[in-house]
Amino acid sequence: MPVVPGREYRAMSLLLPTAANKRIDTDFYVEGYATTFNQPYVLFEEEGVQYKEVIDRNALVGADMSDVIMQYDHRGNVLARQSNGTLIIVPDLTGLFVAADLSKSVAARNLHEEISNQLITKMSWAFTVAEESYDRVTHTRRILRIKKVYDVSAVSLPANPSTDISARSWLDGVIEAERQERLAAEAAVRRAKKIRILLEV
Repeated sequence: MPVVPGREYRAMSLLLPTAANKRIDTDFYVEGYATTFNQPYVLFEEEGVQYKEVIDRNALVGADMSDVIMQYDHRGNVLARQSNGTLIIVPDLTGLFVAADLSKSVAARNLHEEISNQLITKMSWAFTVAEESYDRVTHTRRILRIKKVYDVSAVSLPANPSTDISARSWLDGVIEAERQERLAAEAAVRRAKKIRILLEV
């Protein structure tokens, strides 16, 4: 899957709901959440420290979500899109809700079959961040404001490999700073022990 510099990618669940709950009247309907709000998740672990991320409940307020498309693995054919009514994306109390009609092309119908057979069970979204913060105590990045949502995609792998790439590009500096602080603190403790030993002698 191609990774576009500056964009971030996250994977969530993709579902086939009951007919009564459909948002679009089609036999090729899927839905899910591109993200959930205020629910921290682990991005990766480094030297025993879990680095987490959480999407703020208000992160999508004012975000550019104009004519978002649905793809497979963020590339290739457009399988559904907002402008023709085959894709709905709505922020709600849980997160960014996604509903799609996958009836308009052979590729879209093939994807629906793969989802129906549970060959594809996850979806992802591509976005850029406008504002974030970092909690050094909990090692948690909070995304406060999304600048733009580019696409939502059904994905072949439950853990999107580009998640680590985009997260690490933001957190590399934070991780290195924390590592240097930890080393400095350990060195200070060693110096204090040496001084104590010398004073005791």
